[in-house]
Amino acid sequence: MRNGNIIKQSDVYYALKEKVTKDNATEYLSELKNFSIYYQRLIFPDFEPDINLQKYFRRLNRIEVTTAYPLLLNFYSNYADAKITKDEFIIILQTLENYLIRRFVCNVPSNQLNKIFPVIYPQIVSKYTDNIVEGFKTVLQSKGYPKDNEFYLRFRETKFYGGGDRQIKTKLILETLEESFAHKEKVPFNNLTIEHIMPQTLSVWWQNELGEEWEETRDLFLHTIGNLTLTAYNTELSNDGFPTKKITFSESHLELNKYFVDISNWTRSEIEQRAENLAKKALELWEYFGQENTSPTDLQEVKGTSPISLTILGQYFPVESWRDVMEQTLNTIAYLEPEKFEILAHNFPRYLGKDKNKFRAIRQLQNEYYIEMNLSAQSIQKICYQAMETIELTSDEWKVNVR
Repeated sequence: MRNGNIIKQSDVYYALKEKVTKDNATEYLSELKNFSIYYQRLIFPDFEPDINLQKYFRRLNRIEVTTAYPLLLNFYSNYADAKITKDEFIIILQTLENYLIRRFVCNVPSNQLNKIFPVIYPQIVSKYTDNIVEGFKTVLQSKGYPKDNEFYLRFRETKFYGGGDRQIKTKLILETLEESFAHKEKVPFNNLTIEHIMPQTLSVWWQNELGEEWEETRDLFLHTIGNLTLTAYNTELSNDGFPTKKITFSESHLELNKYFVDISNWTRSEIEQRAENLAKKALELWEYFGQENTSPTDLQEVKGTSPISLTILGQYFPVESWRDVMEQTLNTIAYLEPEKFEILAHNFPRYLGKDKNKFRAIRQLQNEYYIEMNLSAQSIQKICYQAMETIELTSDEWKVNVR
């Protein structure tokens, strides 16, 4: 596969039989031996002699980048043959991490990566042999690489905490943010876990702290980056109120937690402000490596805007308000993906249900469900985005044009 072919496991024998003959068997085995060493170092970084390369191999393994191994084998071969320097190899590894982190944050599905990665190296060899690093960046830029505007806004909005490998990637992102402060006394991350400042189960104290809209704040902001940090005291903190948590954070050696020392309350506005600060830091850490970074994206700042059309799952709809956007989004999902709509109804009971008495301002969908309409444009945008994320649809499948 490192040569650009996509080969199923069941076809390995036949591909090998075509490739290896009596005349080249010894040469092939010698090559296989070399690449087996490279592969071992990629998947088990302790075998890598260079400490800096170990670091980046471990980071990529936490992102679970198995589909990129055929590509990385070629780059390791270039490094071993002195076609690229160690510094250039590290830039390649950083570029790959950058690409994958931005796609993760922007909810670009990973199921296409097994088709994207195998064809990259042949493209580099054919066009960029004089500068492999820049060739790699140029090729990747054209393969679903999110631009700054989308990355910045998604970083603030997306649900980072969740099932599957989301927690592993989110912890890596939080660790990277912590390391960026360059604290002289580095804290080991092994015993740290992800902590929700506003807890997952809200006590009466927290409900009062968050105000009348506490349910909406919990539903839309609980798992976003602004409400997450790292701590070794996850169990002890539990559902404590913010004043108690603040004392623990003030004694933390983590720079991430020093942020809370001067914060008096923890409500929606504080979560949004911290998310904005961390998003700006993320733009520096995973800096855009492309040449053009000015294209508009599907996610805009919506305050003060009027939507004029919605494109969802390939269908176009004229709309006149953000409420129309939400209604049409949910109607389309209900019609085209009824099973996934049921997942949404389960995950968003605050905004979606069959009992109209639960809601303050309602509209009825075509499948007789009711939806909450007493929401701001920003809340509706966040709900729609998180809904698309929940049912595993891509950022390209939901676009709103605004006036």
